[in-house]
Amino acid sequence: MDTWQKQCFHFGLKHEMKKVESIHKTDAYFTLTLEGGNRVEALTVIVATGAVPRRANFKGEDEFYGRGVSTCATCDGFFYKNKPVTVLGGGDTALEEAFYLSNICSDVYVVHRRDTFRAAPPTIDRATRKANIHFIFDSVIEDAVGDAMGLSGVDIRNVKTNEVTHMENTGLFVFVGQDVKNDVLKDDNDGFICEMSKSGQVVVNLSMHTSVPGLFVAGDLRIEAPKQVVSAAGDGSIAALQVISYIQEQQ
Repeated sequence: MDTWQKQCFHFGLKHEMKKVESIHKTDAYFTLTLEGGNRVEALTVIVATGAVPRRANFKGEDEFYGRGVSTCATCDGFFYKNKPVTVLGGGDTALEEAFYLSNICSDVYVVHRRDTFRAAPPTIDRATRKANIHFIFDSVIEDAVGDAMGLSGVDIRNVKTNEVTHMENTGLFVFVGQDVKNDVLKDDNDGFICEMSKSGQVVVNLSMHTSVPGLFVAGDLRIEAPKQVVSAAGDGSIAALQVISYIQEQQ
């Protein structure tokens, strides 16, 4: 990827490591306010600020993140082939990832703090029909335990009885939502300058167009993002080509 960057710089790309505080559109131009108060005007803007998995904030989560605690089944599931794993969460993503893991791992234990799921009925039905997916309701992860080699097990606490059960396994997948990095798209009234989904992701079409002409979005910031690096890079190339077409049309 270093060679990509060098090639872009060779052909005139200007690069600045500065935080963009806000984006506003006036007439045909966008005004970007940078940290320190400096402003830049542009005909088009591509926003690719992404999203980060939300932490569940249980003991040991940070200590074993990347060493047994994961937020991506497609990235890390294969490391636990034919082994038991735990999934924390109760939404669509948690059950979809649990289903994915059930085809790799020996057993998948889904821990959910309520007694009903928030996922769509078809997703729930598909997960409940898998014999090696087991549900632990009314429970939370109390502690992730292990040693220098990584995660070795989890302590699960029932929120109604406070009883703590230890389960030995080396894989814990956390799916409790995402924090979308959309602050730069907020207006002066704490609304958004473009159409957003209920979960705070930017609504785009297949060409990465937002509801604001000239404003494009790429990567995990957009709706229905696959949350994979290769997909985000593809979004970026689509957005860049659309920017060229948009500017040519304006001229």
